[in-house]
Amino acid sequence: DKSSHTSVYGLYLYFRLTLNNITMIILEENPEFWRAQAKQTLQSVLDRKLNTKVAKNILFFLGDGMGITTYTAARILKGQLQNQSGEETVMTMDTFPYVGLAKTYSVDFQIADSAATATAYLCGVKTNLNTVGVNAAARNGICRTQKGNEVTSILKWAKDAGKSVGIVTTTRVQHATPAGSYAHSASRTWYSDADMPDSAIGEGCTDISSQLLKNVDIDVIIGGGRQYMTPRGTKDPEYPADFSSGGKRRDGRHLIQEWQNMKNGKAAHYAWNKTEFDAIDPETTDYLMALFEPGDLRYEAERDPSMDPSIIETTEKAIRILQKNPKGFFLLVESGRIDQAHHQGNAYLALHEAVAFDGAIARGLELTSEDDTLTIATADHSHPLTFNGFPFRGQSILGKSPLWGTDMLPYTTLMYGNGPGHKIVNGKRPDIRNVNTNSMEYIQLSAAPLDSTTHSGEDVVVLARGPMAHLFSGIQEQNYIAHALGYAACVGADLRHCQEHITPAVGRTSISPNGNGAAGGLATPISILLASLLAFRILM
Repeated sequence: DKSSHTSVYGLYLYFRLTLNNITMIILEENPEFWRAQAKQTLQSVLDRKLNTKVAKNILFFLGDGMGITTYTAARILKGQLQNQSGEETVMTMDTFPYVGLAKTYSVDFQIADSAATATAYLCGVKTNLNTVGVNAAARNGICRTQKGNEVTSILKWAKDAGKSVGIVTTTRVQHATPAGSYAHSASRTWYSDADMPDSAIGEGCTDISSQLLKNVDIDVIIGGGRQYMTPRGTKDPEYPADFSSGGKRRDGRHLIQEWQNMKNGKAAHYAWNKTEFDAIDPETTDYLMALFEPGDLRYEAERDPSMDPSIIETTEKAIRILQKNPKGFFLLVESGRIDQAHHQGNAYLALHEAVAFDGAIARGLELTSEDDTLTIATADHSHPLTFNGFPFRGQSILGKSPLWGTDMLPYTTLMYGNGPGHKIVNGKRPDIRNVNTNSMEYIQLSAAPLDSTTHSGEDVVVLARGPMAHLFSGIQEQNYIAHALGYAACVGADLRHCQEHITPAVGRTSISPNGNGAAGGLATPISILLASLLAFRILM
């Protein structure tokens, strides 16, 4: 019967994993194994040649909340899902030759959110918590401070240079990360006009959904967020009986229909399910809007493959549409629900999102050439996830440490510094000896009680390959990323790189403090002032 077949297959996998581990142990006990491996790696580094070409394309992969602990744990999970020990697994991200770190703090907080960080790495300017696409002179939720403080992104710089541009996300397309590429908002939560105070609307601020259509002519838009695009009373096509999934807009605008009308006569398509999405031919499509959920997409572990495509599939479709442009493209791909799973204190969901994200990166590399495509993989911030307890080699990354606490109770290898997993009852931790911590529903223990796990403030990894990828080495401020991308692709204000490829450079180009850039051979008075203030601060 089915159960006996399942148990037999389970035994097969167990013995196969055991055999693999025994073989690996035998190899690793020989010091020549490690010497040969290191020698091979050293030679590959010595053979590395700098690619100083102008980047025709930019692939920007952003793992929201994918701190280094998440990255390491996802690597192990990826290997264990392939019946390996896991620790020695090589993720696609691991193959990127250039590695750096980015400092993620915002102007006003040690630990930032996804809006402030998106403004940094996309617009090249650090800003305040909860604000997006504006500089730090703007204040959270105060509309009047937004005007005149807008900053533009690498996506807009690329579009202005004639490239095709796109966003792919597993969250709503109005969420902080994608919004950082096109919107300017004193509040990251102004998804629709229904989310805005009347005072902000009265002062002339507009919601993020309406800015999605207005600010930049984006060629490919893929994610969720249907309900912020349609009027109140509009039933959702997938969940017509669920009132909470229906349209939210108070102004009566149907932004999906408006987008379709704007693209009338062009090769443009809208899709809300996988059947429609799969029927779209990228070779005959110039514009695509695909919104698969009223809000955020489903977690990869819970996704219905008959209704929603994977991040691998959406990434591929976007690239195939955008790469038809002979001038190249810019594509932002966000795995946004790594962060949301961490906020729930659910390491299982977070790590499976990260593994899927690595698969999307692999597909992106397959579809492009390292010769002309600069590919970046990074995170916006981290989470207080710890990897602890001396687990044995090959032990499940979602399992329990063999080293118990002084209270004679076990704990999991992965835990959180704070969050919903705080379960102290009568001064004691719960006994999880008989709890399956590998299940999708399990919430890891946390040290401090919070309804939602916070972010954490350590630096995040920046991985790069392709033209000018060496610019992303070292420890840098997070806002440096946008400027390095613009320089490598010759978009935005600093065009020295492409000028050097045509004629010897004459003069210099300086980046203006507002992030939009200002060309010229002489420093502006304000740049001299800023430099003086910086020098004074360092001397202090």
